[in-house]
Amino acid sequence: MSRTLPATARVVALLSGLAAVAWATGRPFVFPSLGPSAYALAVNPDAATNTPRRVLGGHAIGVAAGFLAYHALAGGAVLTESLAPLSAAGAGLALSSLAAVALTTAGMLATDLRHAPACATTLIVALGLLATPVEAGIVVVAVLALVTVDALLPRQESSNGSSSS
Repeated sequence: MSRTLPATARVVALLSGLAAVAWATGRPFVFPSLGPSAYALAVNPDAATNTPRRVLGGHAIGVAAGFLAYHALAGGAVLTESLAPLSAAGAGLALSSLAAVALTTAGMLATDLRHAPACATTLIVALGLLATPVEAGIVVVAVLALVTVDALLPRQESSNGSSSS
């Protein structure tokens, strides 16, 4: 319980600026996979997969893989509502999502840039939700901002008694 308030406050601090930028610009500077990354940084900052290099690198790989898969396989379809069963658009999005997760997994393992929330990022892009070049760039900029804010915030004592600064 002693870590609950500091971790919760850290998650809010990590996302507050990005939420304000999203609100002010109307652009997607906050997206679903950013929450798990903020949570991981706040709750388990010492985990090997939560280094700035891996967080940023994993999401960048996810964006690139999702972008490639979407534009190669989904033909401009977007999963914002139910699609007709057995439709060509549905098949394209299904194949795009499979290819994106496969490419992201392979890319993260090959480069040692493992960060699990990046597999959610790749699906967001591969399903056409943030698939324009500008949106893909915003995702990477938002993740960079997240890891930068995380590096600037003071660290709390970790649960094993050592400082995690």
